[in-house]
Amino acid sequence: MRRMQRGDAYRLTAFGGLAALSLDALSSVAYGPEAIVLVLVAAGAAAVQWTFPVALAIAALLLVLVLSYRQVIAAHPDGGGAYAVAKKDLGPGASLLAAASLVVDYVLTVAVSLSAGAASLASAFPALRDQELAVALAALTLIAVVNLIGVAESARVLMAPMLLFVGCVLGVIAVGLLRPEPVAVVGDAPGPLVPYEALGVWLLLKAFAAGCAALTGVEAIANAVPSFRTPAVRRAQHTEVALGVLLCVMLLGLALLIRLHHVVPREGVTILAQLAAGAFGTGWPFYIVNVAVAITLGLAANTSFGGLPVLLALLAKDRRMPSLFTLRSERPVFRYGVTALAIAAGAILIVVDAETHDLLPLYAIGVFIGFTLSQWGLVRHWKRQRDPGWAPRAALNGFGACLTAVAAVVLLGEKFTEGAWLLLVIIPLLITLFARTENYYRTVAAELRLGEIPARPEKGSETAALVIVPVVAVSEATARALAAALRMRGEIVAVAAEIDPDATKRLSARWKEWDPGVPLTVLPCPHRSLIATLVGYVRKQSAAGRDVTVLLAHVEARHWWHRPLHNPRGPVLGAALRARTDAVIATLPIRVD
Repeated sequence: MRRMQRGDAYRLTAFGGLAALSLDALSSVAYGPEAIVLVLVAAGAAAVQWTFPVALAIAALLLVLVLSYRQVIAAHPDGGGAYAVAKKDLGPGASLLAAASLVVDYVLTVAVSLSAGAASLASAFPALRDQELAVALAALTLIAVVNLIGVAESARVLMAPMLLFVGCVLGVIAVGLLRPEPVAVVGDAPGPLVPYEALGVWLLLKAFAAGCAALTGVEAIANAVPSFRTPAVRRAQHTEVALGVLLCVMLLGLALLIRLHHVVPREGVTILAQLAAGAFGTGWPFYIVNVAVAITLGLAANTSFGGLPVLLALLAKDRRMPSLFTLRSERPVFRYGVTALAIAAGAILIVVDAETHDLLPLYAIGVFIGFTLSQWGLVRHWKRQRDPGWAPRAALNGFGACLTAVAAVVLLGEKFTEGAWLLLVIIPLLITLFARTENYYRTVAAELRLGEIPARPEKGSETAALVIVPVVAVSEATARALAAALRMRGEIVAVAAEIDPDATKRLSARWKEWDPGVPLTVLPCPHRSLIATLVGYVRKQSAAGRDVTVLLAHVEARHWWHRPLHNPRGPVLGAALRARTDAVIATLPIRVD
């Protein structure tokens, strides 16, 4: 018996899966605890002491989510993303909502990770302050280009930055907890923090919902179960548990450190940078921590470039997105998906000026929609299957769905006037786009009778076929076009438009001297438009009952920098004839060095 199935060597181990699929979740501790502090500080500096209790509540939700996604992995071993679960267990409407929320989630993952990474670099290197947008856009461009080139992600490559990030965060926590007070304080003093909101249940709920941004990415492992080695389900479940433990330790450790050192927001630095300075001072360990955080956040952004193009390809396969999103380049890369993600993320970064905290509410709401749909889909799954022990599983998933739904509603209500209302516009627009695209493809399929056996085509007569070869000069390109036309069925006619009478006379004389055995027909051109003249001639021949084929010779340079030097007459003519006639358009490439 072989040790592993063929191809298993190229799949993920549990540790490799932690490196390849968990950077998005692990790196979220760089901004999750800070999101809690920014809400609590509205009640004054003393309210920051509630960071740890709020983090405990988030850790409890994390436990529920980890247990829930272990069940998702078992129930959907072929990949249990919110779209797949909703499509199978909740129906078309829910699957469209899941797809829309996932698209928003993937795009915002890039924007949030890169803006947070730029802020981390600016915390260590003050010269980069006020340049966060430029840094984020530069990183976005680099990641997009790398993905368009098609450099494959490798778990081994990602292990080093993951271990460095986790080691740095755990080091900050361990050393910081041993310090009775911070070694150093970085950032500009915030001034007196005057409470403008009372500390109550609503504020704590808002802090809880904001801090739940630290839970983003815990679903990624369930989306990629087939990527694991055999037994894939068990390895994926072990990876999910390991992610939950690591994330819980880092989240609670940082929250406890914030409470002990009374850390409050300061201008120009992140909360994590303050904690690093408090633990290590401002020497080289401080810089290593911030650079490691920035690198990890950049790699976390890269996970969307692996996820969204695949999702768009899946939607295109389901006829809910244009079919071009299924196309791969020679690398192979879903280049249209990569390009669309880069453009969308870049636009968002520009609109919010790379401010992480302006994006987190939108980000978390989209993530919670996916969480809620996944778990509610599992409730339906267990009720339908009714396997032994289905009731406790359904209860766990139902409880998790209620918690994430409450968090989403709280965030939406609290941040509604600050931009969260955009989700009520963007998600319905995406759902409409998916539904209209699916309806269009369904209509086209009906018109083309896809899946039906058509009637046998009638055999046309030789005299009804006409091959038209547009000519502008006597040349080797013309000779090749005529030679190709003569190998085709039907009457061959070479045509030239009389745009310049003198040039046309010279062409006619040269044609007569050459005598290729094919007549040259000169078409009157009163409006000096080659396209209008040729389209009119083709329509006239088609109206006379001829089966028309137009053969266009097009010069193609081998090097891309030479291509703009050639006349684009052929492609332009071809596009016009395809749009305005029923003729068959054939293109003969004439390649030159």
